[in-house]
Amino acid sequence: MKRTMHLDDLLKDWEFDPHTLNVRMVKGSDGRDVIQMRVDMGILQLETTERPDGETVEGHSSYLLYLQEALLEKPEMVLEEEQCMEVDREFMQFYHRRICWLRLQYYNRAVMDADHTLRLMDVSERVSPDEEWTRSHEQYRPFVLFHRTQAAALGALEDDESGEEAVQAINSGLETIREFFTKHEAEEHFEEDELVVRLVELRETLRSEYEVGQTLREKLSAAVEQEQYELAAKLRDELNRRELD
Repeated sequence: MKRTMHLDDLLKDWEFDPHTLNVRMVKGSDGRDVIQMRVDMGILQLETTERPDGETVEGHSSYLLYLQEALLEKPEMVLEEEQCMEVDREFMQFYHRRICWLRLQYYNRAVMDADHTLRLMDVSERVSPDEEWTRSHEQYRPFVLFHRTQAAALGALEDDESGEEAVQAINSGLETIREFFTKHEAEEHFEEDELVVRLVELRETLRSEYEVGQTLREKLSAAVEQEQYELAAKLRDELNRRELD
């Protein structure tokens, strides 16, 4: 008789700590990398590529790709109840993996998963069944952008020890979040938003720690505002040169 497998030993060897995010990278039975997250009553296992659950959707590697193709065939489509549930399922899976990547300090992977979620949000907004459903999902866009900005900045530090690219990554993220507040006619709340405050604090900490003055983009913006167009042209050329390097 085949013996029933239990998680008892695995759970006993890895106790849950409610004060931190319990995450590790391990090898699967076939040697592939998988992420494991210890939660209060068990363990979540996530694939490191494609969908975190390793499933396909109608032959597609994600529900996002499925919806994008469906839209090409039927541009006027509107999500049905079951489809809304599938969207939420993919949102949650990529959220779990995104915070795992951040905890494991795989910052580029966190950016990729945040971008997937943002694209799914864009598509979902287009095919939303009603305004209430749209609002209930769009309210989380700043949170996803917050994670993406954090990851982009910390990832930039690995490639650019000067800290300038990290500061610029935060500035870019803040500008995108500001656009969200402006779109929803809430710009007056932008600077006091908790996520914005935390990103500004991170930016200023990096400025201090890495002795970063004005970034090239900040200098360019200042030059344009002050109508110093010759200087702005030189700064723009330098930015283009850096991006090509």
